[in-house]
Amino acid sequence: MLQFINVFKRYPGGVDALKNINFKLENGEMSFLTGHSGAGKSTLLKLIALLEFSTQGQVLLDNQNMGRISKRNIPYMRRKVGMIFQDHRLLHDRTVFDNVALPLIIAGYQHHDIQRRVRAALDKVGLLGKELRYPISLSGGEQQRVGIARAVVNKPPMILADEPTGNLDPALSEEIMQLFVQFNQVGVTVLIASHDISLINKMGYRSLQLSQGELVTNNG
Repeated sequence: MLQFINVFKRYPGGVDALKNINFKLENGEMSFLTGHSGAGKSTLLKLIALLEFSTQGQVLLDNQNMGRISKRNIPYMRRKVGMIFQDHRLLHDRTVFDNVALPLIIAGYQHHDIQRRVRAALDKVGLLGKELRYPISLSGGEQQRVGIARAVVNKPPMILADEPTGNLDPALSEEIMQLFVQFNQVGVTVLIASHDISLINKMGYRSLQLSQGELVTNNG
Protein backbone atom coordinates (compact mmCIF):
# COMPACT_ATOMS: atom_id res chain seq x y z
CA MET A 1 0.00 0.00 0.00
CA LEU A 2 1.09 3.57 -0.77
CA GLN A 3 0.15 6.33 1.64
CA PHE A 4 0.85 10.07 1.78
CA ILE A 5 0.37 11.63 5.22
CA ASN A 6 0.49 15.46 5.45
CA VAL A 7 3.19 15.62 2.79
CA PHE A 8 4.81 18.91 1.82
CA LYS A 9 7.61 19.48 -0.69
CA ARG A 10 9.37 22.84 -0.75
CA TYR A 11 12.12 23.59 -3.24
CA PRO A 12 14.98 26.07 -2.66
CA GLY A 13 13.67 29.61 -2.94
CA GLY A 14 10.52 28.82 -0.99
CA VAL A 15 8.50 27.27 -3.83
CA ASP A 16 5.92 24.85 -2.43
CA ALA A 17 5.46 22.10 -5.03
CA LEU A 18 3.20 20.01 -2.76
CA LYS A 19 1.10 21.15 0.20
CA ASN A 20 -0.42 18.83 2.79
CA ILE A 21 -1.06 15.84 0.51
CA ASN A 22 -3.09 12.97 1.99
CA PHE A 23 -4.25 9.84 0.12
CA LYS A 24 -3.97 6.06 0.03
CA LEU A 25 -3.41 3.77 -2.95
CA GLU A 26 -4.16 0.13 -2.21
CA ASN A 27 -2.06 -2.73 -3.55
CA GLY A 28 -3.31 -3.71 -7.00
CA GLU A 29 -5.16 -0.41 -7.55
CA MET A 30 -4.91 1.69 -10.72
CA SER A 31 -5.35 5.45 -10.49
CA PHE A 32 -4.69 8.64 -12.43
CA LEU A 33 -2.99 11.81 -11.22
CA THR A 34 -4.27 14.91 -13.02
CA GLY A 35 -3.77 18.66 -12.87
CA HIS A 36 -2.43 21.63 -14.78
CA SER A 37 1.21 21.91 -15.81
CA GLY A 38 3.17 22.72 -12.65
CA ALA A 39 0.46 21.37 -10.33
CA GLY A 40 2.94 18.99 -8.66
CA LYS A 41 2.26 15.71 -10.50
CA SER A 42 5.88 14.95 -11.39
CA THR A 43 7.09 15.93 -7.93
CA LEU A 44 4.61 13.55 -6.30
CA LEU A 45 5.79 10.65 -8.48
CA LYS A 46 9.43 11.49 -7.74
CA LEU A 47 8.78 11.22 -4.00
CA ILE A 48 7.51 7.67 -4.48
CA ALA A 49 10.47 6.74 -6.72
CA LEU A 50 12.96 8.26 -4.23
CA LEU A 51 14.17 10.77 -6.81
CA GLU A 52 13.10 13.52 -4.37
CA PHE A 53 12.30 13.57 -0.64
CA SER A 54 9.47 15.32 1.18
CA THR A 55 10.16 18.43 3.25
CA GLN A 56 7.50 17.46 5.78
CA GLY A 57 5.12 14.55 6.33
CA GLN A 58 5.43 10.87 5.48
CA VAL A 59 5.43 8.87 2.26
CA LEU A 60 4.84 5.22 3.16
CA LEU A 61 5.34 2.31 0.77
CA ASP A 62 4.49 -1.08 2.26
CA ASN A 63 4.55 0.63 5.67
CA GLN A 64 8.12 1.83 5.17
CA ASN A 65 8.78 5.54 5.58
CA MET A 66 10.52 6.55 2.35
CA GLY A 67 12.08 9.56 4.05
CA ARG A 68 13.96 7.40 6.55
CA ILE A 69 15.53 4.92 4.16
CA SER A 70 19.33 4.89 4.28
CA LYS A 71 21.24 5.78 1.12
CA ARG A 72 22.48 2.20 0.96
CA ASN A 73 18.93 0.84 0.83
CA ILE A 74 17.53 3.32 -1.72
CA PRO A 75 18.46 1.11 -4.75
CA TYR A 76 16.63 -1.84 -3.18
CA MET A 77 13.48 0.19 -2.54
CA ARG A 78 13.59 1.56 -6.09
CA ARG A 79 13.29 -2.00 -7.39
CA LYS A 80 9.74 -2.02 -6.06
CA VAL A 81 8.83 0.78 -8.46
CA GLY A 82 8.98 0.87 -12.27
CA MET A 83 9.21 4.47 -13.54
CA ILE A 84 8.13 5.53 -17.04
CA PHE A 85 8.84 9.00 -18.41
CA GLN A 86 7.25 11.04 -21.20
CA ASP A 87 10.61 11.51 -22.94
CA HIS A 88 11.48 7.77 -22.72
CA ARG A 89 15.05 8.44 -21.44
CA LEU A 90 16.44 5.68 -23.63
CA LEU A 91 20.14 5.23 -24.35
CA HIS A 92 20.36 5.87 -28.07
CA ASP A 93 23.75 4.21 -28.48
CA ARG A 94 22.38 0.93 -27.07
CA THR A 95 20.03 -1.56 -28.68
CA VAL A 96 16.46 -2.10 -27.55
CA PHE A 97 17.60 -5.26 -25.77
CA ASP A 98 20.38 -3.44 -23.91
CA ASN A 99 18.03 -0.61 -22.87
CA VAL A 100 15.51 -3.03 -21.39
CA ALA A 101 18.23 -5.16 -19.77
CA LEU A 102 19.82 -2.24 -17.92
CA PRO A 103 17.86 -2.56 -14.62
CA LEU A 104 18.61 -6.29 -14.51
CA ILE A 105 22.32 -5.75 -15.14
CA ILE A 106 22.43 -3.16 -12.34
CA ALA A 107 20.61 -5.59 -10.03
CA GLY A 108 23.16 -8.32 -10.79
CA TYR A 109 20.98 -10.87 -12.61
CA GLN A 110 22.63 -13.81 -14.38
CA HIS A 111 22.97 -13.68 -18.17
CA HIS A 112 20.38 -16.39 -18.87
CA ASP A 113 17.85 -14.71 -16.57
CA ILE A 114 18.42 -11.39 -18.32
CA GLN A 115 17.82 -12.99 -21.73
CA ARG A 116 14.57 -14.59 -20.57
CA ARG A 117 13.19 -11.57 -18.73
CA VAL A 118 14.01 -9.07 -21.49
CA ARG A 119 12.33 -11.21 -24.14
CA ALA A 120 9.27 -11.65 -21.90
CA ALA A 121 9.02 -7.89 -21.27
CA LEU A 122 9.37 -7.08 -24.98
CA ASP A 123 6.74 -9.68 -25.79
CA LYS A 124 4.30 -8.02 -23.37
CA VAL A 125 4.65 -4.67 -25.13
CA GLY A 126 4.56 -6.12 -28.65
CA LEU A 127 8.21 -5.53 -29.56
CA LEU A 128 9.57 -9.06 -29.61
CA GLY A 129 11.74 -9.30 -32.72
CA LYS A 130 13.08 -5.74 -32.44
CA GLU A 131 15.68 -6.48 -29.76
CA LEU A 132 18.62 -5.52 -32.00
CA ARG A 133 17.13 -2.28 -33.31
CA TYR A 134 18.29 1.08 -31.99
CA PRO A 135 15.77 3.53 -30.45
CA ILE A 136 16.33 6.11 -33.19
CA SER A 137 14.90 3.66 -35.74
CA LEU A 138 11.64 3.24 -33.81
CA SER A 139 8.48 5.33 -33.83
CA GLY A 140 7.54 7.45 -30.82
CA GLY A 141 4.99 4.88 -29.72
CA GLU A 142 7.54 2.06 -30.02
CA GLN A 143 10.10 4.04 -28.03
CA GLN A 144 7.53 4.51 -25.28
CA ARG A 145 6.92 0.74 -25.31
CA VAL A 146 10.65 0.17 -24.83
CA GLY A 147 10.50 2.48 -21.81
CA ILE A 148 7.57 0.49 -20.43
CA ALA A 149 9.37 -2.82 -21.01
CA ARG A 150 12.41 -1.47 -19.14
CA ALA A 151 10.17 -0.38 -16.24
CA VAL A 152 8.48 -3.78 -15.86
CA VAL A 153 11.38 -6.11 -16.72
CA ASN A 154 12.21 -6.82 -13.07
CA LYS A 155 8.50 -7.27 -12.23
CA PRO A 156 8.05 -4.40 -9.76
CA PRO A 157 4.81 -4.42 -7.73
CA MET A 158 4.19 -0.76 -8.65
CA ILE A 159 4.39 1.19 -11.92
CA LEU A 160 4.58 4.99 -12.04
CA ALA A 161 4.12 6.78 -15.36
CA ASP A 162 4.72 10.51 -15.89
CA GLU A 163 2.69 11.72 -18.90
CA PRO A 164 3.37 8.48 -20.83
CA THR A 165 1.10 9.49 -23.72
CA GLY A 166 1.99 13.19 -23.83
CA ASN A 167 3.72 12.98 -27.23
CA LEU A 168 1.42 10.40 -28.84
CA ASP A 169 -1.70 10.67 -30.99
CA PRO A 170 -5.07 9.56 -29.53
CA ALA A 171 -5.01 6.05 -31.03
CA LEU A 172 -1.49 5.32 -29.74
CA SER A 173 -2.38 6.86 -26.39
CA GLU A 174 -5.22 4.39 -25.97
CA GLU A 175 -2.93 1.48 -26.90
CA ILE A 176 -0.38 2.54 -24.28
CA MET A 177 -3.08 2.97 -21.62
CA GLN A 178 -4.38 -0.53 -22.37
CA LEU A 179 -0.90 -1.90 -21.63
CA PHE A 180 -1.13 -0.36 -18.15
CA VAL A 181 -4.58 -1.91 -17.72
CA GLN A 182 -3.11 -5.32 -18.60
CA PHE A 183 -0.36 -4.93 -16.00
CA ASN A 184 -2.93 -3.84 -13.43
CA GLN A 185 -5.09 -6.89 -14.20
CA VAL A 186 -2.28 -9.17 -13.01
CA GLY A 187 -2.00 -7.32 -9.69
CA VAL A 188 0.46 -4.49 -10.39
CA THR A 189 -0.33 -1.17 -8.69
CA VAL A 190 -0.40 1.61 -11.32
CA LEU A 191 -0.31 5.41 -10.86
CA ILE A 192 -0.29 7.51 -14.03
CA ALA A 193 0.17 11.27 -14.23
CA SER A 194 -1.71 12.61 -17.24
CA HIS A 195 -3.41 15.77 -18.47
CA ASP A 196 -5.54 13.85 -21.02
CA ILE A 197 -8.83 14.25 -19.15
CA SER A 198 -11.01 12.85 -21.96
CA LEU A 199 -8.99 9.62 -22.07
CA ILE A 200 -8.97 9.34 -18.26
CA ASN A 201 -12.74 9.82 -18.08
CA LYS A 202 -13.24 7.19 -20.78
CA MET A 203 -11.22 4.64 -18.80
CA GLY A 204 -13.23 5.09 -15.61
CA TYR A 205 -10.54 4.68 -12.95
CA ARG A 206 -10.01 6.68 -9.78
CA SER A 207 -8.61 10.17 -10.29
CA LEU A 208 -6.51 12.35 -7.98
CA GLN A 209 -6.44 16.00 -9.06
CA LEU A 210 -3.74 18.44 -8.03
CA SER A 211 -3.97 22.22 -8.27
CA GLN A 212 -1.19 24.56 -7.16
CA GLY A 213 0.37 21.69 -5.21
CA GLU A 214 -2.81 20.79 -3.32
CA LEU A 215 -4.97 17.69 -3.71
CA VAL A 216 -8.37 19.12 -4.67
CA THR A 217 -10.14 15.98 -5.93
CA ASN A 218 -9.84 12.37 -4.76
CA ASN A 219 -12.63 10.37 -6.36
CA GLY A 220 -13.31 6.76 -7.20
